[in-house]
Amino acid sequence: MLDRTGIREFAGGRMLSEKQDGIGFVTFNQPEKRNAMSIEMWIGLGEILTEFQEDRSVHVVVMRGAGDKAFVSGADISQFEKNRSNADAQREYDRVTGIGREKFHNYPKPVIARIQGFCMGGGLAIAMGADLRIASFDSQFGIPAARLSIAYASDSVRKLIDLVGPAHARMILYTARRINAVEAERIGLINHAVPIEDLDLTVLDIARKIADNAPLSVAASKLTINEMLKDESRRDMAAIKAMGELCFNSADYKEGRTAFMEKRQPVWRGE
Repeated sequence: MLDRTGIREFAGGRMLSEKQDGIGFVTFNQPEKRNAMSIEMWIGLGEILTEFQEDRSVHVVVMRGAGDKAFVSGADISQFEKNRSNADAQREYDRVTGIGREKFHNYPKPVIARIQGFCMGGGLAIAMGADLRIASFDSQFGIPAARLSIAYASDSVRKLIDLVGPAHARMILYTARRINAVEAERIGLINHAVPIEDLDLTVLDIARKIADNAPLSVAASKLTINEMLKDESRRDMAAIKAMGELCFNSADYKEGRTAFMEKRQPVWRGE
């Protein structure tokens, strides 16, 4: 993962993108601030994901932080005085960053968060927005909102509850304490905690397994899981049904059956 080529810069170089073998890589590249997320980085993330979504060769996305200190340590607090000083400023901040956030939270392809080091506050919200979270043992997780007298975003609280349940969510939010990767795995906040020397290989192995599967089927699974996590009254069952019909009517479904009978690897087209 560390020797890839074809790097593209966004947000003045604070966001990087790469593509290789069906995998799109996103790097939060502000290591001098432990990859704290600025307004410009949110805009850059949206631009990268738009490009990846339109590229059929990209089947799965891996997000990581530059350096070895942090995935994303949170929001860039240096911008708080100017951009998040009160409720009105916060609304403007939400508006400006909203395109990137909406693109990320509605992204149809699987996203894996590769976590090393600090994953705090807004950074944990990003990790929770991914489909899978793989972390090194030296990672630390937490939500320090109670130490800043701010309310953690309701959609992020909902994701936290979905992952760890209300009891653990209360402990994390009320105490604002940090937890290590072993505890994060135990309570369901992350999927796996692994030694640092195994982190890249583990993430790449999972990403490649996903990239090798039928993209329409994977997209249908992601859509269905996301809808089932919603309140029953808000579920888009029509979208789930339409996605299922798209899979069964696709050229890939025919290719999957044919490849199985011919005992060969299928060649997916995503259509």
